[in-house]
Amino acid sequence: MTILNRGRREPNIVVIGGGTGAYTALMGLKHHTRVLTAIISMADSGGSTGRLRDEFGHLPPGDVRKALVALAPDDDTSLILRRLFEYRFEKGDGLSGHTFGNLFLTALTEISGSLDMAIAETSHILNIRGRVIPVTLTDTHLVAETVDGHVIRGETNIDVRTIHPELPLARVYLEPGAEAHAEAVRAIEEADIVVIGPGDLYSSLLPNLLVRGIPEAINRSKAAKVYVCNIMTKRGETDGYRASDFTRQILRYLGSETSIDYVLANYHERLDSAVLRRYAADGSVPVGLDLTECYELVPEIRVKPLTKVGAYVRHDSHLLADAVMEIYRQHKTQRIAEEAPTPA
Repeated sequence: MTILNRGRREPNIVVIGGGTGAYTALMGLKHHTRVLTAIISMADSGGSTGRLRDEFGHLPPGDVRKALVALAPDDDTSLILRRLFEYRFEKGDGLSGHTFGNLFLTALTEISGSLDMAIAETSHILNIRGRVIPVTLTDTHLVAETVDGHVIRGETNIDVRTIHPELPLARVYLEPGAEAHAEAVRAIEEADIVVIGPGDLYSSLLPNLLVRGIPEAINRSKAAKVYVCNIMTKRGETDGYRASDFTRQILRYLGSETSIDYVLANYHERLDSAVLRRYAADGSVPVGLDLTECYELVPEIRVKPLTKVGAYVRHDSHLLADAVMEIYRQHKTQRIAEEAPTPA
C-alpha cells in the first residue's frame, strides 16, 4: 500500500464513473492522495435504488453510496461502518433487497431536502478521504437505441438487456437532458488527472458524458486524461468490442478526437481459464487489445496486469491505482520538460 507523501502537494485526481468500477478505482487511489473527487452517474434505475427512486422521487442513491464507502478509511472502526452501509436486508416486508446505505441516504435527503446535503453528512460520518459529487442534480433516465431503431428505456434494461440483445446499440441519451453539477465541472477543470472508468460503457460511463457541461470541462482541462478500458465484454452492451471500440465510443461522446491522452488496459495472461469459461457461458469474453488501432485514436496506450485472482474478473484496486499514478508521474515530467525555457 502506498504511503501518502507528507509535505508535498498531492495530485488532484478526478474519477468519473459509477458502480463497481468507480468503487474499485477509488479504493486504490485514496491511498495516493487526499485531493480525490468521485463524479458519479445518476441514471441507475434498478434494485434498491430503483425502488427508492420510484417511491420517494429522489435521485438514485446506490452508486453514490458505493463511492462514499470506497473513500472511507481502512481502519477497524471505518470497516464496521462500511459493512453497515453495504448491509442488504434479506427479509422483511418492504425492506428486503434494500441496503442500509441506500435507506440512510434517502432518509437524509428527505430530512435535508437535498442529495448534496445528504452526501455531505454521510461523508462526515464515514470520515471519507476526498469527496463525492453527483454528475447532475436533474432526475434523468438513460435511453438506448439499437441499430434498427428499437428504443430501450432505463439503465437496468440496458445493463441486463433482454430486448433484442443480438442487435448492437447505436446510441444512448438522457431523458430529459441534464446540466452538470457546477462542482463537478469545477473539479474537472482543476484536476491534475481525470480517470474515466473502469465500468460498463453504456450504463456507467457514458451517462456521465451525456450531461451537458461534462465533455466541455474534460476537453478544457489541462489534466492527464486516462480512459481505463474494460477487461471483459458484456452481453447486450459490448458484444465483440475491442479496446479500440470502447475508446472510439468514449471519444464520440466527448465530441473531440483529442479528448483522451492515455488508454489503460489489462494484460490478459493473468486471467484464470476456469473463470473465463464461466463468463463465456454468458457470452462475455476478454476485450481484444488491438493496439495498432488504439494508437490511431490516442497518443499513449498502457497495457499492464491489472486483475486480481478470484471468482470474478475484476480490476485490482491497488494495481489500477499504481498504474494511474505512474501515468501521472510520466505526464507531469513530460509537461515540465515541454514548459522548460529553451536555452539561449
